[in-house]
Amino acid sequence: MVYRPTEHTQAKKAGTRARILKEARLLVAQGGFGAASVAPIAKLSGIATGTIYRHFPSKAELVAEVFRHATEHELQAVTTAAQVAGPAADRIIRAVSTFAERALKAPRLAYALLAEPVDPLVEKERLNYRFAYAEAFEDLVNDGISNGEFVEQDASVTAAALVGILSEALVGPLAPHASTYEEQVSERESLSDDQQAGLLKSITALALRAVGQKNAVG
Repeated sequence: MVYRPTEHTQAKKAGTRARILKEARLLVAQGGFGAASVAPIAKLSGIATGTIYRHFPSKAELVAEVFRHATEHELQAVTTAAQVAGPAADRIIRAVSTFAERALKAPRLAYALLAEPVDPLVEKERLNYRFAYAEAFEDLVNDGISNGEFVEQDASVTAAALVGILSEALVGPLAPHASTYEEQVSERESLSDDQQAGLLKSITALALRAVGQKNAVG
């Protein structure tokens, strides 16, 4: 007789997989992808190390899945922020601000997603993630061109540039310069609310210049 998993067995398997991903993501948020080793993930998940390999053939595939889940969540937050009525320039500001604010609130996770050296499998996911953001920004740029807010331009090139602006402007403030997680947290707390506000203002102003906003003030 051929064995067929029951609904209970399938639900249990799905629950274990979800728990593995949750604990792995928490480790990444605390110490980057380097902290997401199989042994601590298994311990936090309450399972044997070998059980992880029943769900993920390798650590690289596990980390790639964690990356995928985290970036989909962040991308959804940005696209939702931009899906409001109003001028394209305002929507650009909302999208860019949401991206930057969320990154500054979770700096270690944001740095891992943006710039931490990773396995080629994860790097492939990172490239997909950048393309997805570029597509979202391209729609906003095209809206601004069509309603006369922005100068004529190649929207795909501008959108890719916006992704680069965000990544490069934030990677320095997000980078974990200290040797331990506790020191990193302490170090980041030195970035005051005023400094964060200034950084956000500079990034959004640069984004509006990049899209060629007409009649921009300042």
